[in-house]
Amino acid sequence: MRVGLGFDVHRFVFGRPLILGGIEIPHDRGLDGHSDADVLIHALMDALLGAAALGDIGDHFPDTDPKYEGISSVELLGYVCQLLADRGYRVINVDIMVLAEQPRLALFKSDMIHLLARELQVTEADVSIKATTMERMGFIGREEGIAAQAVALIDNGGCDG
Repeated sequence: MRVGLGFDVHRFVFGRPLILGGIEIPHDRGLDGHSDADVLIHALMDALLGAAALGDIGDHFPDTDPKYEGISSVELLGYVCQLLADRGYRVINVDIMVLAEQPRLALFKSDMIHLLARELQVTEADVSIKATTMERMGFIGREEGIAAQAVALIDNGGCDG
């Protein structure tokens, strides 16, 4: 078994949809980034890549490469799962924490869990998504952006179980 840790942060901008966990969340701003800026999936991918000692998302999807501009992070997650499977790993479980003052995510967590479980080929019971505020402290508390942390446990067997 191997454990990986991921972290990502993106600032809010006007004129983009807010995508978290592969789901479009109603909000007045989205997150700035080269891809769809899904901070939750970015942290998850870094945790998975870290568990397999395969670098980070910047190594695999550089923001200087135009082919990743605006790409769905769900598509990138599929690539990461294939990398793991090619090396004989499978996902056991993931635990993700979103740090955001707004929007509230309670209504969307079950859809995110369902999508991620499908992509990771695990049960929904193997995907944990939590959210917390920063009690109005720092850039997250001032609603300037969102951060996410993720931990992933993998073992030999590939993402396809």
